[in-house]
Amino acid sequence: MDTLLILLGLLLILAAYVWLIARAFERSLFWGLASLLPPLALLFVLVHWRHARSAVALGGLGCIPLVVGLTLLASQDSARLEAILRLEWLTPEAAAKPELAINLRGELNGKPFAPEQAEFIDGVLSLREGQDFYAHREVQVRLAAPVSGPVRLDVLPDDKGRLPEIEVSWLAPGQDLPEAVRLQRGYSLHLDLTPKAPNRMEGAFHLVLPADMQTTLSGSIEVFTDRLRYVNGDVDTRFDSRDTLRHVLQDYLQRRFGRRDVVITRLPVLDTQRAPQDVPLAIEVAGEAQELQVTLEKNPARGWGVRDDHYPRLKAAAATPVPAHVAAPASAPLPPAAESGQLSLERLQGNPQRYLNRRMRVTTERGRVAEGVFVGLDADGRIVIRQVIDGPGEASYTLRPSEITDIQLPAR
Repeated sequence: MDTLLILLGLLLILAAYVWLIARAFERSLFWGLASLLPPLALLFVLVHWRHARSAVALGGLGCIPLVVGLTLLASQDSARLEAILRLEWLTPEAAAKPELAINLRGELNGKPFAPEQAEFIDGVLSLREGQDFYAHREVQVRLAAPVSGPVRLDVLPDDKGRLPEIEVSWLAPGQDLPEAVRLQRGYSLHLDLTPKAPNRMEGAFHLVLPADMQTTLSGSIEVFTDRLRYVNGDVDTRFDSRDTLRHVLQDYLQRRFGRRDVVITRLPVLDTQRAPQDVPLAIEVAGEAQELQVTLEKNPARGWGVRDDHYPRLKAAAATPVPAHVAAPASAPLPPAAESGQLSLERLQGNPQRYLNRRMRVTTERGRVAEGVFVGLDADGRIVIRQVIDGPGEASYTLRPSEITDIQLPAR
């Protein structure tokens, strides 16, 4: 309503000014040309009031809805009114700086490809163009299992064995669902990525598919390694993602119990579109299982948080130096466990030293399999498995406990 009143008032005032100019031309050519300038039009009103009063009356009538509309706008949205009065709507919006530095040249399915989103999560590298539910164009490189640390891959069309899977998809004009093509071999790929704090990787990317697919990409990329976002080194809790909700819950539990070895053993599927939401949790604190329920809610300014969270921040753990004259005792590694078959996640977390250097086959909730040697738990309680790959080097898989569905110990 306020916008309509303002527009009506402005239209009436504009019509009154046009009418005033017409009356000035009726008087003389000089007054008509002079009235094109508002200050001289005011002079015409003062000198020839009898000719100008009808146009002035129409302009005064237009001021009534204009003032009423501005008053309503000030009471409902004062910031918007301030922006209008400052003429900020005349200033062009500054181009948004992209989150990621992606510099690719080439084409996908014969069309220029300019990805705006890039992720490397759970062993899947995704370069995506378009903000809709289905990407306009997308390239995915699926590795056999998640990889931790730097990644370097070189694949040629004649290579054999277990190679990354390439998927290319595009949304044709007039279609609701994208078309997709998958390749197991017969392509060229060079991938050389190095970690960049806090949750990114960057490096070279080159991909050449068979000629009939008209897909060739070359350049440098920067990708996110999880769905967290950071502001000044801290996690941005205003960003809607399940990783953000997991971080908020983990941080809350550590501060609530005053220790960092709190492990979430069961976590339901979280919904970023629903706030508040009750979340039942199963956790382990110092090896003791507990269950509790918390409520996640979102504040427009502070972002996601747990209701009634009044616990202070944890102090940074201070390292205890070992005196120079006292030799630290060397602990002999424990022999690997002899049992085989299925292993529970709780048992592995309760005594990880028992299974060091033991071969494992871990299945995730997405159906991916990581097989290799168990080397322990990292600082965040994630399971780390090392696997020797073809050629020089090795790969390390880092798996979150919440995404593991099965652990098997192969028979010796």
